Amino acid sequence: MSSQPKKNGAPERVQEWVLPAAVTLGSSVRAHGILLEMRARQPSAAKKALSVKGSILILTMPETSAEAFAATAAVVSRALEGIEALPVIPREIEDILTISATERHRWLKDGRLQSAGTRTVKLRGRAKKITFHVFDPRHVEDVMDRDLVTVWREDDAAKASENRKRAAGKAALTRSGKGAPKAKPVPSSAAGQNREKLPAPKLQGWEEFERDELLR
Repeated sequence: MSSQPKKNGAPERVQEWVLPAAVTLGSSVRAHGILLEMRARQPSAAKKALSVKGSILILTMPETSAEAFAATAAVVSRALEGIEALPVIPREIEDILTISATERHRWLKDGRLQSAGTRTVKLRGRAKKITFHVFDPRHVEDVMDRDLVTVWREDDAAKASENRKRAAGKAALTRSGKGAPKAKPVPSSAAGQNREKLPAPKLQGWEEFERDELLR
């Protein structure tokens, strides 16, 4: 903890905490998320006393607020214990891995990105709550260290290319007529009806047979 003069001349109490790379994962969005987590644990009067600059969490209060300063600093210090296990939320993982929301949804759906559960929050100014998946920071770190995003993008590109080739082949078959449906065979009942409609054949010499009574 240190004291320093404020711009208007009034002295201030300042305490800083350096957030390790294992906590921020190199993301300013993640660092800001941790700031919001710390503010959420403070009373309303102390929330704005906390700020973040880069990977440094900063508590700043007037010199006269010694008691409030000490209480707030103690809460922050306790909250930062084990903070590296704080789940990664969607906007943080997108920034850490430099991926789009579409990629996040696709890879979460097919299991390449592993969900660590869900979280439900109520956004400021909205009556409806939203639920979203969160991620284990160690899983996110593993994806980053193994450069799996590059591998997944190459796999997706190959799959998309194969799907385009398949669609083009199907379209070519359709254009050539090979893919056209075959004519349906005429039902036997319909064939019988057609035969009944044909005129009866004339038999030559029938009159002579009948006259000579050969068939009696």
